[in-house]
Amino acid sequence: MNEATTLVNGVPASDVSVFDRGFQYGDGLFETIAVYQGSPLLWNRHLTRLLNGAERLGITAPSPDVLTSEARRLCVGAQRAVLKIILTRGASGRGYAAPASGETTRVLYVAPWPEYPAEFARSGVSLCVCETTLSRHPRLAGIKHLNRLEQVLARAEWRTEFADGIMCDDSGGVIEGTMSNVFVVADGVLRSPVLTSCGVEGIMRGVVLEAAQQQDLRSRIERLTLPNLDQATEIFITNSLIGVWPVRQLQKREYSIGPITRKIQEAVREAHCFDRE
Repeated sequence: MNEATTLVNGVPASDVSVFDRGFQYGDGLFETIAVYQGSPLLWNRHLTRLLNGAERLGITAPSPDVLTSEARRLCVGAQRAVLKIILTRGASGRGYAAPASGETTRVLYVAPWPEYPAEFARSGVSLCVCETTLSRHPRLAGIKHLNRLEQVLARAEWRTEFADGIMCDDSGGVIEGTMSNVFVVADGVLRSPVLTSCGVEGIMRGVVLEAAQQQDLRSRIERLTLPNLDQATEIFITNSLIGVWPVRQLQKREYSIGPITRKIQEAVREAHCFDRE
């Protein structure tokens, strides 16, 4: 692997200013990207989401060429790894008001690949339902901003007995897992929650929805509740590192790993690397 594992504004380093607004207020965005054989997977999708999120927050983003060059520089020689990009509004003085001008902070680093058990993809995982709820905020919905305290609190609700936890909004709508997007199959239709008020529009979620269309699978984005999950015949969760994990148990309800889940797993296999050597 490349000797440089962390770049801060293009320079090998491992720290940022204590006055950085990402540290002070969570004023920024991030992307977590699977790396396989030296290449960041689904790079254009991640880059597009990062740049769109920066535009929505009014953060001046680096050029796509700069981000691409630095990402590929860090990934050289990595067989399997994780690339993380953090983009903040930069350093400023006290107060919430954004500076009239300033330099955006960008951090890219490569970390070891998490060794998820292969059986999670083959045999499924067990999930819980979190007591912690997500606040609805349409201006932040969909983007991967740095404010993740709700997920931190939700993840503290279990130790290792579950692979993830389902999070609802404060109206009872199912939104996502703490680290994943959720899909259910009911009446032969693949369904995923609406994310217009909160939640992250995951990169793998987009890949799955496109794969479903290409496979002529009926799919819908709609409001889901916990009773909808209880009535589903199949459930699976996704993100860019895990790919697709079938759900075999949610709370006390058990599920079979059905044909639509398996079809989606196969359809998106080339978009991730959890089961590659």
